[in-house]
Amino acid sequence: MLEQFASLDWMNQYALPWGINIAFALGIFIVGRWVAHGIVSLARRLLGRAGLDEILVNFVGSILNGALLLVVVVASLDRLGVDTTSLIALIGAAGLAIGLALQDSLKNFAAGVMLIVFRPFKAGDFVEAAGTQGMVEKISIFSSIFRTPDNREIIVPNGSIYADVITNYSARGTRRIDLVFGIGYGDDIRKARSVIERVLAADTRLLAEPAPFIGVAELGASSVDLHVRPWVNTPDYFATMCELKERIKIAFDENGISIPYPQMDVHAHTVS
Repeated sequence: MLEQFASLDWMNQYALPWGINIAFALGIFIVGRWVAHGIVSLARRLLGRAGLDEILVNFVGSILNGALLLVVVVASLDRLGVDTTSLIALIGAAGLAIGLALQDSLKNFAAGVMLIVFRPFKAGDFVEAAGTQGMVEKISIFSSIFRTPDNREIIVPNGSIYADVITNYSARGTRRIDLVFGIGYGDDIRKARSVIERVLAADTRLLAEPAPFIGVAELGASSVDLHVRPWVNTPDYFATMCELKERIKIAFDENGISIPYPQMDVHAHTVS
C-alpha cells in the first residue's frame, strides 16, 4: 500500500509536471517552426514583389529563418525550466566574437546589400569602380565579378566598390564623343570645319539631336585646336569614336589640312 502511495506521489511530483512541460515545449517548438516558416515565406514573397535580387531574397530569408528558429528553441527550453539567461548571454558573446573576426566580410556583405538594393549598376553594364574598369558579369553578396575588355576576370570585394566612386558608362542610352583635332595656323579654319561636317554627316550612327558641336577650343602653342562633339547611342560609342578619328585624319590629308606636332624654331645669330 505504501509503495502505491509512493508511486502516486512520484508521478504527481515529477512525472506529470515534467510530462506536461515536455508536451508544452514540443508544442511550442512545432507551432513555432510552423509560424517561422510562414513568416519567412511571407517575407520572401514581399521582397520578391519589391523587385529585389533573388540572391538577396534568399540570403535574407535564411537569416530570418535562423533567427526565428533560435527564438523558438529558446522559448521551448524556457518552458522546460532551463535557465535561458546564460544561454542568451553566451549566444550574444559568440555573435560579438564572430562579428569582430569577420568585420571585413560583414563590411563586404553590407556593401553587397546596398549594391543589390540601390542598383548603381547591373549585370551587363560597363563600369569603372575600385580602380577596375570592365563589364559586370555577376553581383553576389560579398563580391562582384568584372570582365575587362581584354577578357580578364577580376573579382572585386563589394566593400571596395561601394566605398569608391562608381562610373557607369552604360547607365544612359546615349553618349557624347569628345574629339580634339589640331590644325596648323596657316590652315583655313572654315575649310577644316566643312571637312569635319561632311565626315560627320556621312556617318549614320551619329544622332541628329543633340546636334554635333564643332568649335575652336584653344589657340595652342603649335596648333589651333578644334573640339568635335557628336552624340551616339551608347553601344556604338567606342567603334564610332575610333572610326571618326581615322576618317577625319584621311579627309584632312585629302584636303591639304595639316595636323601639326609640337615644334620649336631656333634662330642663330652670328656675333662678331
